[in-house]
Parts: sequence; structure tokens; C-alpha cells
Amino acid sequence: MATGNDYVEQVRAIAVQDQAQVIVVSAQVESELVDLPEEDRQEFLASLGVTEGGLKSLIRATYELLGLRTYFTTGPKETRAWTIRAGMLAPQAAGVIHSDFERGFIRAETVAYHDLVTTGSMGAAKEKGLVRSEGKDYLVQEGDVMLFRFNV
Repeated sequence: MATGNDYVEQVRAIAVQDQAQVIVVSAQVESELVDLPEEDRQEFLASLGVTEGGLKSLIRATYELLGLRTYFTTGPKETRAWTIRAGMLAPQAAGVIHSDFERGFIRAETVAYHDLVTTGSMGAAKEKGLVRSEGKDYLVQEGDVMLFRFNV
């Protein structure tokens, strides 16, 4: 946990009373992170005793507080992130893209983001049995990568 300064500690004391969370964001650290090559960022963060930058922590905490999740769609031309409410089922998540996707939902081919990145492609993830076919009752998870099958 980042410690901060006397002001941060005052905010922490108030947050404890209000049962709220405190995320410390250092503008200096964030500025240095931006200037570092990707391969050096984790080492820099580790030297500070944290696993991610303050902005990522703030975004993660905000999403959690608001009850939001992110899923992805990907294809040959683009990959997109979609924001949904926690607890949405696959057809509702499809409807965020277009109402026809929800109305004509058949199933969703789904793979976890980490599994897709580790294998390198949707084809490789399918070969390893990591792609699942999910139906209308599937609760979309944070970081799912989904391909919707629908018929209108």
C-alpha cells in the first residue's frame, strides 16, 4: 500500500470513518512511468513496492465502486473494449454493441483475456480447448473476449 504524506493520512482517516477506499496517485510517479520503456515499468513499480501505477489502481477502484466490468471483441480489423454493468448476461452484453445482437443472440464464443494473450490467437486458444461456447444464461466475466453468434 502506498503511504503518501500527511495529507494522504488525513484523507485515510476520513475514509475509514466513511468506510471508503483511498487510492494514492503520484503525478511524479505517473510521469516517470510514461517515460519508461514498457519492459522497465514493472521493475520500477516493484522498486516502489506496488504492482501497478496509481492511475490503473484508480480506474480499477472506480469500476468496482460503480459496478462496471469490461469485455472485449476482436477481429481482423480491430479489437474493442466494451463497458457493461456487473451481472449482465451474454445477450445483454451483446446488446451494448447493437440491439440486434441481443434480440437475435444464439451463443457467444468466449475466452479469457489472459488465455488469448498467452496463446497468441483465437485459433491457438481454440486448439488448446480454451474457447468456450456460452449460452443465454452466461454471466459475463471481467476480461472475457467474446464473439457473438446471432440471427435477426
